[in-house]
Amino acid sequence: MTGIQDRLRAGECIILDGGLGQELVRHGIDTSQGLWSAQALLDRPELVSGVHQAFVDAGADVITTNSYATNRRRFPDADRWRAVNHTAGRLARETADSAGRSVAVAGSLPPLNGSYRPDCVGDPAELEREYREQAAILAEHADLLLCETMSTAAEAAAAARGAQAGGLPVWVSWTLADDGAGRLRSGETITDAAAALDGLPVAALLVNCCIPESVDAAIPELARAAGDRPFGAYANGFQPIAAGRGVADGRDLPDARDDLDPARYADTAATWRDKGARILGGCCELGPVHIGELSRRFG
Repeated sequence: MTGIQDRLRAGECIILDGGLGQELVRHGIDTSQGLWSAQALLDRPELVSGVHQAFVDAGADVITTNSYATNRRRFPDADRWRAVNHTAGRLARETADSAGRSVAVAGSLPPLNGSYRPDCVGDPAELEREYREQAAILAEHADLLLCETMSTAAEAAAAARGAQAGGLPVWVSWTLADDGAGRLRSGETITDAAAALDGLPVAALLVNCCIPESVDAAIPELARAAGDRPFGAYANGFQPIAAGRGVADGRDLPDARDDLDPARYADTAATWRDKGARILGGCCELGPVHIGELSRRFG
């Protein structure tokens, strides 16, 4: 992790991986059980390793644990919950350690009650408790903890507080409404969301899992909110998601766009980099070919 932080301080660009869950779906994992990407941890762990490796081969500097769907709601049995989170961390760690170059592992701390639904976030104290437990497990395998796809300021703050239990650098990433306005899906501004993190040692600020056009609108404010911290973005390749529509189990996903080929996505990411973004990657529907183009241009 020291290498990543040093590179960021030097003004270099760090390349994240892409949409792990949707890559697993593309390779045919069973999504009928309601576990989405977590199903692969049970049925096809070698596929998870293979997708991690594909992103490493594409040039990713950071790969993310397959723990986006390993929350307590999906795994109410405590022993099984711990086991799948350890598996997610171990598979990413093994891939990073065998890369032949410096590759960091980000432990994914996701929304716990469905994505894109600020109305379903839940009680911050309960969230913080579960995040603390998950962070402690993932920290055994990771180099940093990534609170990602946060749809409200309170959700992100609870995740960031819980993540401190891992004793690792913490990055926070909010998801934006797909209306191009540059606000969180709750309607809150990035400025207000960043203020909710005051006093927490958050090492980087990002936005993710929204259309690139929303990132375009948000980058100037994100730059101001980040201050002297690095910031960045990893958009998705979904069709815009209407307000109030959520994704809870990976079975009600929007269609993919057909206008975000690797070159076009990298062209868009270049405008974020020109505005100071130093952490770039992809989210759902953006795969190794997209990350490879980002790496070729900015890595």
